[in-house]
Amino acid sequence: MGLRIITADERLAENRGIKACIFGKSGIGKTSLLWSLDPASTFFIDLEAGDLAVQGWAGTSIRPRTWEDCRDLALFLAGPNPALREEQPYSAKQHERVVQQYGDPAQMDRYRTWFIDSITVAGRLCFQWCRGQPEAFSERTGKPDVRGAYGLHGREMIAWLTHMQHARGRNVVFVGILDERLDDFNKKVFSPQIDGSKTGLELPGIVDQVITMAEIALEPAAGQPAQPPTRWLVCQTINPWGFPAKDRSGRLSLLEPTHLGRLFEKIAGPVRPIAERLLLPAPPAADAEPPHSTSPTA
Repeated sequence: MGLRIITADERLAENRGIKACIFGKSGIGKTSLLWSLDPASTFFIDLEAGDLAVQGWAGTSIRPRTWEDCRDLALFLAGPNPALREEQPYSAKQHERVVQQYGDPAQMDRYRTWFIDSITVAGRLCFQWCRGQPEAFSERTGKPDVRGAYGLHGREMIAWLTHMQHARGRNVVFVGILDERLDDFNKKVFSPQIDGSKTGLELPGIVDQVITMAEIALEPAAGQPAQPPTRWLVCQTINPWGFPAKDRSGRLSLLEPTHLGRLFEKIAGPVRPIAERLLLPAPPAADAEPPHSTSPTA
């Protein structure tokens, strides 16, 4: 069967999901963002076992303990990838196995949002698993090969994230710790706390939204006293603090309140004109008369 062409009307009518990654330092309140989501339609994937901050939250949760659990859960939630061979982790054959273990995937249809806390711990579980695989040992000496383990770790994490990203119609929120360090020029540099470098470098290209949760002191109005720092979500790539951020929707302001429910509503709101989103001139209308060309003169 050939590829089906999707018309613009069909594409615009699709029930899209938002794929977001939220970074912040430890203790800033990332897990507490669960309170701003509807518990009836939110599925909490608790990798950190750090749910004390949301002890009274009324939603459903699950606690994967191994990397195999994480892969099977992603396959169960997002379905199989028809392009993969039977032995590959996210294939249709492996999906059949997972369905026999977890039950009918339709039971998850009521969950609109998957809140994964955290991608930092997922990376640690993945690396622990990778260190025991054949690729993590030298073929010549049989000794551990750290480079092989990190290479496998990068491929595993990207495959996991990409598979979750293809779960259409679902919001997927990855939470992670943000590291702060000084570079050779004594300038602050922020980066996700994930084992290996490949995942942190490629993650912004996989998800729709990269958001940093941080304490920021806003400039007071003229004649007003200085205000103490408050928590905000930094949502735009170009920001004065150098935080990692990205807004693929083009609908978010530089700073947004720490409320995921309202943030998702804003992202799913009316589309802004392309000229406003990209600061580019709008293309000419289809029926506009083309500009007259002139021949070069000698």
